Amino acid sequence: MSDPYSKLAEQALGDQPPSADQALWILDGQDVDLLPLLHAAFKPRQQHFGRSVSIHVLNNVQNGLCPEDCGYCAQSKVSSAAIRQYKMKSDEEIFAAAETAAQGGAARYCLALSGRGPSVQRAQRLADLIKRLKAEYGMEICLSAGIMGDEQAKILGEAGLDRLNHNLNTSESHYEKITTTHTWQDRVDTLAAARRNGIETCSGLIIGMGESSEDVLEVGFKLRELETPSIPVNFLIPIEGNPVRDDGSLTPERCLRALCLMRFINPRAEIRMAGGREGNLRGLQSLGLYPANSLFVGGYLTTRGDPFADTYAMIEDAGFEVAGQGDHARARPGFQLAGSDDLLRPDVAAVAE
Repeated sequence: MSDPYSKLAEQALGDQPPSADQALWILDGQDVDLLPLLHAAFKPRQQHFGRSVSIHVLNNVQNGLCPEDCGYCAQSKVSSAAIRQYKMKSDEEIFAAAETAAQGGAARYCLALSGRGPSVQRAQRLADLIKRLKAEYGMEICLSAGIMGDEQAKILGEAGLDRLNHNLNTSESHYEKITTTHTWQDRVDTLAAARRNGIETCSGLIIGMGESSEDVLEVGFKLRELETPSIPVNFLIPIEGNPVRDDGSLTPERCLRALCLMRFINPRAEIRMAGGREGNLRGLQSLGLYPANSLFVGGYLTTRGDPFADTYAMIEDAGFEVAGQGDHARARPGFQLAGSDDLLRPDVAAVAE
């Protein structure tokens, strides 16, 4: 194998990451041909996950009221985004959303709570919820609840929490430009606490926050070093009122290159085409399935996303399959045009009398 795409695929199939030069070429190379790059990234994805796509549903259990200053987040204390703040939802609301997720075919139900991190008392309440949710619905449960140590992680691990999400978001050197109320190391330490207490980790990044390509590489290789099995790749959503909104870098091609990079660096990991996929990849979303094998459906923490039916149609139209989907999700739409339900052009349609 002599061409650069075959070389990348060969290395990934052998669990070898790209070199720093190869990784920078993937992101920035002027001579990169996107389709061969995607085809090369598909080879390790296919080896470890076939053509299946794992569906995740996120429930924003507590919104706003956060003392942290993360510049990309509408829930932070420095954001003026027009969101409704609320404390932790009731058990009834959480279980109703879980039932919808299960019926929709979600493999994993993700609970997210704003704030710096849970107290021991809050961790115990979450642990009780996790036990009941797993017993009732059989889905894997992921929790994103901020910074925590061994005391909270032990409670959650003993409850059977499958995954703890805590994204690195960006490189250590770039971190202070987006957040100052906690450190990048706080996030690494939280992931370590989860692992020590038997909880699988989920950690990824946000692209489009003014970072350099070297910053993106740094996060990718750190996640490999941490042996992170689940990596969400988020593309910044420019929410009005957030200090960090849009650095102008996110073309669909840039997003696809980033997904390929994460697959080559972490060939065995679940790579998730996460927040912002709809608005940033636009018409090229389905190409993201070649490096990525996982999606969020139905929305993110504070922003809308594509509904189940549209997402499933996109997956199946591209020749992939949803893992463990519910029966009602198999109904595939026929001919569709975006926008109005009217098929005829308005200048040729007969005017109703």
